[in-house]
Amino acid sequence: MSSPTNRGEQPNLISLVRQSRKALQQGEALCSRANATSTSSAREATDVLALNAKIQWISNAVIEQLKLAAAVAKLIEERRAKLEKQTQAWDASRSRNSDMLDAMLESLGTHLVPPDFHENASGSSIFLNPTSESETAEERQNVTAPDRSPALTIRHSNGNGVGTSTKAKNRREDKSHWKTLRDFVDERAIEDALETVESERNRLEDSLVVTASYTATLQDTLRAIREALPPDKPAVDVRKVLSTQDHWTTEMAHQLESLAEHFEKMEVALRDSEAGETFDEGDIQEMMRDAEELPVILAELEDAWTIVERGLYVIVSLPWPAFGPDLVSSEELLSAKRACQQYLQKHRGTLEDLEELGDIMDDMLQRQDEIEADCNSRLDGLNQNLVVIEDLTRQFNAYQLSYSKLLIEIARRRQYKEAAENIVRGMMVQLQAMSEEERIVRESFNAEHGAHLPSDLCLYIENPPTRWQVIPLDGDAVESLPDVDNDLVEEAISREGGAAPGSESL
Repeated sequence: MSSPTNRGEQPNLISLVRQSRKALQQGEALCSRANATSTSSAREATDVLALNAKIQWISNAVIEQLKLAAAVAKLIEERRAKLEKQTQAWDASRSRNSDMLDAMLESLGTHLVPPDFHENASGSSIFLNPTSESETAEERQNVTAPDRSPALTIRHSNGNGVGTSTKAKNRREDKSHWKTLRDFVDERAIEDALETVESERNRLEDSLVVTASYTATLQDTLRAIREALPPDKPAVDVRKVLSTQDHWTTEMAHQLESLAEHFEKMEVALRDSEAGETFDEGDIQEMMRDAEELPVILAELEDAWTIVERGLYVIVSLPWPAFGPDLVSSEELLSAKRACQQYLQKHRGTLEDLEELGDIMDDMLQRQDEIEADCNSRLDGLNQNLVVIEDLTRQFNAYQLSYSKLLIEIARRRQYKEAAENIVRGMMVQLQAMSEEERIVRESFNAEHGAHLPSDLCLYIENPPTRWQVIPLDGDAVESLPDVDNDLVEEAISREGGAAPGSESL
């Protein structure tokens, strides 16, 4: 207080005190209601915070279970992939062996077999396809058996009887009707074996299909559970709600303190005025300015109360951003609480689903073990079947090789046979000449001296010379060789890369 003024110029302090008291009472009422409302809302926010914590804890547990389930699904997929890889390796091996067998059969189909090789054959071959025999018993009976006479051996160099039919000869000349090595292969048995392999392969595929959907089913189930989980970030940040709510109540408390201080100041000024104290111009202006600020403070309290009453809480950090505060209403807070309760209820169902899923995965693993054992057993059997196919390919390859050697051997034997026949032919000509010469000499001797000798003296002197005949050793038949064209022999020699058949045995 400085220089005094006239009492008539003093402000109406009673009116200012009343105005200040009224403003203080209004402020207290607003703060009281705001406090009650904020306490209730804080309780709701705390409930939401607790529910969020419980939901997050359960969600974390569910996520860990989902990771374990995903590991099981991956394990099943890896084990299936291993089986499929083994199966694909077997398929590649089967394709390779089947191609080799087909190529070998095709090669056998290019090797012509002269009719003489099989038309007179008796007995069966391990390769022979019973349906390939076209020769009738009557045709076999019409073939004249080779004679034991050396004369026939000389006259027919091939060793066959003279009764060979013209039909058979024509058949030998027409190679389009000749059989091939493939005709002597029992392809029906091969087809049965391949059908057995295919049937076993289909059973293996049926076993693999049993667990084919396991991984996809587990992944779909895990995805559905994961998508049903609540979001990681709650719709309402309760901590920020509580923080901003505390901000508003604190602001209102500060404003109420300002009102209380103003009222106290006015009461002091009134008492001083009643005691006869006067105020200078500065004090009066200050009191008037403070009185003018009361409506502003009440307006701010009203705004704050409106925010608290409507349940609007700033959920962004203060100070406010340039575009304004991000607010959440009390209804949204209650809605968030209901949503948390619903998520908690869903979690109970999710936990039950996980427990059921655990039992299902146990069954899947057990079934996968059974399927693996079955598939491995079938793969072992299929691998044995591949060994059979490989053996057939090797056997047919040896069959083809031996046939080429057979053609070369027949040609060699023919050379030997012809050389032996030439020797026999030469011997017979020489023996016939010697026998004829001896006969003439003996007849001349008997004509000149026989009349002078007694008839009972040396009776055998009139015997003619012995005539000779070269025949096979007693019990041996004349060797009969089939007709083999030279071009077949040359092809066999070319395939084997050998030399022309010689006469090593001569």
